[in-house]
Amino acid sequence: MKNISRLGLSAGLVVSLLVLVACGSEKETKTGTGKTQSVQEWYLGAEAWPVIKSPVQTTQSEEQVILKLLSHMTVEEKVGQIIQAEIQFISPKDLKKYHIGSVLNGGGSLPNKNKYAPPSEWLAMADAYYDASVDEEGGRAAIPVIWGSDAVHGHNNVIGATLFPHNIGLGAAANPGLVRKIGEITALEMRATGIDWTFAPTLAVVQNDRWGRTYESYSENPEIVEAYAGEMVTGLQGEPGTEEFLDVNHVVATAKHFVGDGGTENGDDQGNAKISEQELIEIHAAGYTTAIGAGVQTAMASFSAWNGEKLHGSKYLLTDVLKDRMGFEGLVVGDWNGHGQVPGCTNASCAAAVNAGLDLFMAIEDWKPLYENTLAQVNSGEIPMARLNDAVSRVLKVKLRAGLFEKGRPSERGIAGQEGVIGRAEHREVARQAVRESLVLLKNRGGLVPLAANQTILVAGDGADNIGKQTGGWTISWQGTGNLNSDFPGATSIYEGIRAATEIAGGQAVLTVDGSYTEKPDVAIVVFGEYPYAEFQGDLDTLEFEPGDKKALQLLKKFKAENIPVVSVFLSGRPLWVTPELNVSDAFIAAWLPGSEGGGVADVLMQTPSGDINFDFKGKLSFSWPKTPLQDILNPYHENYDPLFPLEYGLTYASTEEGPEILDENVEGVQKTGLRDILLYAGRPLSPWQLYITDQRTNQLVSGAYAALPSGGAEVNITDKDVQGDALNIVWRESASGAASINIAGGPQMDLSALFAAGAELAFDVSVHEIDAEVTNLTLRCGEACAQSVDVSLALQRLKGKGWQEVIVPLQCLDEAKLTNVTEPFNLAVDGIADISLANIIVRHSSAEQSECGAWN
Repeated sequence: MKNISRLGLSAGLVVSLLVLVACGSEKETKTGTGKTQSVQEWYLGAEAWPVIKSPVQTTQSEEQVILKLLSHMTVEEKVGQIIQAEIQFISPKDLKKYHIGSVLNGGGSLPNKNKYAPPSEWLAMADAYYDASVDEEGGRAAIPVIWGSDAVHGHNNVIGATLFPHNIGLGAAANPGLVRKIGEITALEMRATGIDWTFAPTLAVVQNDRWGRTYESYSENPEIVEAYAGEMVTGLQGEPGTEEFLDVNHVVATAKHFVGDGGTENGDDQGNAKISEQELIEIHAAGYTTAIGAGVQTAMASFSAWNGEKLHGSKYLLTDVLKDRMGFEGLVVGDWNGHGQVPGCTNASCAAAVNAGLDLFMAIEDWKPLYENTLAQVNSGEIPMARLNDAVSRVLKVKLRAGLFEKGRPSERGIAGQEGVIGRAEHREVARQAVRESLVLLKNRGGLVPLAANQTILVAGDGADNIGKQTGGWTISWQGTGNLNSDFPGATSIYEGIRAATEIAGGQAVLTVDGSYTEKPDVAIVVFGEYPYAEFQGDLDTLEFEPGDKKALQLLKKFKAENIPVVSVFLSGRPLWVTPELNVSDAFIAAWLPGSEGGGVADVLMQTPSGDINFDFKGKLSFSWPKTPLQDILNPYHENYDPLFPLEYGLTYASTEEGPEILDENVEGVQKTGLRDILLYAGRPLSPWQLYITDQRTNQLVSGAYAALPSGGAEVNITDKDVQGDALNIVWRESASGAASINIAGGPQMDLSALFAAGAELAFDVSVHEIDAEVTNLTLRCGEACAQSVDVSLALQRLKGKGWQEVIVPLQCLDEAKLTNVTEPFNLAVDGIADISLANIIVRHSSAEQSECGAWN
């Protein structure tokens, strides 16, 4: 039996999992008698789940307060307490009127839509909501509001915050004590802005690395997740039974997403985990045992389903298992409109979720009709009053334990508003330590690293001096896109860390993204990898890195051909098939998504000025590394385990091991080069493309959930088409600055002539809500004073009020000569008034039916 865990995964568990994988992963199987047996028949029942006694139990005094409040609250007040609204869609006045109990800021949602909002602006908004919630005008109950935020790798919505490596990197560090420190620091920086509650930690045990949330998981190994969960919860909330528990220096934590989110088929976000209950318990529930044992106060229901049943509607898992069997004492909160995915429900109505055990709806723009419908469902008896009282009681328990009834206004609590808390030097040092310990050395031929710092080092690649790329998703904006180095005051890029190390030793670090140089360097460090993404927008078809074009590989090959030793630093949110890149690298480091302290990479890669080892590698793989692009499910307890690098692999300087020399690249699943579709926007601009709004005076980057031109000529907001945040809504207004446009630019020059010859097309989804404009042009630009446009005014007018429709513009409607150097592949300009939503912008091979060019005249 393989030793698959540094933290002691038992042989008995491994054996049981092998049996489950062999027998329990199919919807149906044949028994020994030939009879078909369904998964339902394999359910074990709640008694098979672990029993954990939370160290945080309701006291008699808390019970008396809750009973007194319930006796005085109206039904309207109770319903308001079980709804959480997003800050862009609720004012303090509304919060007071509807008795709303909680607010949240979604990823990239910021006070007053200000990306650069300082702590004082966060506090002012927190105070406004608080004041509204405790206003007793008219005899209403004074119940403080609680504000939740996705602080998942530090207080990542706030400019200047300390940003830690994402969870996948922390898993590689194998240091639970460090994770507790990270929780403590995150809580402090959140408290500086007046926020009470973080939606962390994620306790998914990812089984398919194609999932776009893989980097939010500590490991594919349940015992690593189990070891970390309680430590992070304790760091965030404080030690139960002590005075520090949920004091002014700590915040409420969330165990998420209950349960099985890391086990969905094909790694689909919000998909279906078609697995046995035993596997659900042994693998996916592992982190909840220590989280509940540490007194976690909230749990978030998963978007996903278990054997076809959505978790937001599963009474068995939310109530019978989590609350009644596992002893969870806190509140169960939904995920972003997740209740709307329960069969028979909508975002505005879902009694089934409350009856299943959901205590707090996470509602977005539909919170008002949800309030009205829930109130009607309570009054009709569809939601029993006993269930409503239980949900409200759980909300009140958390607020009481968090001290919200006596701590006063958010701006008056502890360190709130103090300067120097956000991004404090001591905090950054802990983050830098986490970077050092998370790095995994996969290859070191000839002992190339550590590098002498007194030589000339070329630092290349698009990740070398790109803090936005090294921090990944959930960073300032939800997807982590559109951020510049200037958006990270106090942070350090990987290049800056290397430069500082060489300067001290008398060497030289030369930055060149494309690898060009005038004087041949002694060695090249190439930093490359995945561009930022979050959730479903990071789901993959296969694990091949850069299928088709292999831009990073070409850069590595360039240095190899020039006899320059190459160190690869790979930034990624998961293990990927990078065998070609490994083969042309002399040393290769999996750096994951290290966060704001890129200097931690140099700490390990570079020698001290005196030529000694500064820090050795400590990181070990917490996820197995694939040998082929198709090995998306690759865990030691699965049959035929055959990785390129196994769980726990990682070289050190002390061991002097060098790793593989030449690996087989001729494997199944590698995508061939050739004409490929070019996806420009799919919930986010696909890097390196960026999104802009433009008029005659301003060209403004859209770097978050919204942006507006100073002239008022256009405003853009993230909206939903099929799933959360997968579309753009643009509102155009008449302006002295003339026509305004939404455009995609900033990428490399593209030659689309081959696609033109192949009959390709530019396609996008559009929903026209309003349009009153003289001219609406769709333009492709091809450099200075070079552009070609089609007038789409009539086409968009015909689509007004018809919901989502696909618009197709054949490239053959355009001038082929102007397609050889496209610098801006999409620009929709409106001169007048319009309200239009856009999604899924792509240059692709032609569909079955093409629009005729005359339709655009």
